[in-house]
Amino acid sequence: MEKKIRILIAKAGLDGHDRGAKVIAAALRDAGMEVIYTGLRKSPEMIVESALQEDVDGIGISSLSGAHMTIFPKVVALMKEKGISDIILFGGGIIPQADIDALKALGVGELFTPGTPTQAIVEYLTTACGVTT
Repeated sequence: MEKKIRILIAKAGLDGHDRGAKVIAAALRDAGMEVIYTGLRKSPEMIVESALQEDVDGIGISSLSGAHMTIFPKVVALMKEKGISDIILFGGGIIPQADIDALKALGVGELFTPGTPTQAIVEYLTTACGVTT
C-alpha cells in the first residue's frame, strides 16, 4: 500500500475567512490525500508544531488578511529551526505578485491566488511530494 500524501491546512493570525481553506481541504481529500485542518487563528508556532505532530508532507497556509509577509517568513524560520524544511510549504489567498516572488525566494513553494482550479493544487502537491494519491 502506497503512502498517502498528508497535508496540513492552516489559517494563521487574525484572518477569520476560512471558506477557501475548507474548499481546498475538501478538494485534496477528494483527490485521496489525508488533510488536517487546524481551524482559525493559529500562530506560526502552532502550525509548525501541528506539522511535526501530524508527520505531514506539506503545510498549506491560507492568507486573506494581508499578513502573508509576516506569517510565511516566520513559518519558514520555524521549520528550519525544527529541522523540517523538507516539508513543502505552500499557500494561497490575496497575495500580490511582488510578494509571491519574495516569498518564493525565501523558500515558500507555490502560492495560489483566487480562481486557481483546485486540480492545479492537487497536481502541484502530487508532483512536489513525489507520492501518488
